[in-house]
Amino acid sequence: MNLTRERFQQLVGEAMRNIPKRYLRQIKNVAVLVEDYPPPGQPLLGLYHGVPLKHRGSYYGNVPPDVIVLYKIPIESLCQTEDQVREKIEEVLLHEIGHYFGMNEKELREIETLRMRREKKP
Repeated sequence: MNLTRERFQQLVGEAMRNIPKRYLRQIKNVAVLVEDYPPPGQPLLGLYHGVPLKHRGSYYGNVPPDVIVLYKIPIESLCQTEDQVREKIEEVLLHEIGHYFGMNEKELREIETLRMRREKKP
């Protein structure tokens, strides 16, 4: 699947609007970017750069935004349709937002497994 950058970014915007409002209200000072590829040698679909919310103290402030990067080409390479790209973007975005909230890989994998089970139920 090979979408235009503009269309991919539209899907990212749609995915952001699908984040539950109770979480979206807590997300502050975060830029969501799209890049074609991750750094060389890193098989990533997305990456969070910043200080997780739960690790911030009263000293935290006056800082540049945290950044979530979604990698377009690796995401598209896993998908055959635009709907699959949309779903993968949402999955990766939720994963990186989880890092923003301070969750580790194990916690995120457990949440993702539960989410997938719920989606498969009729």
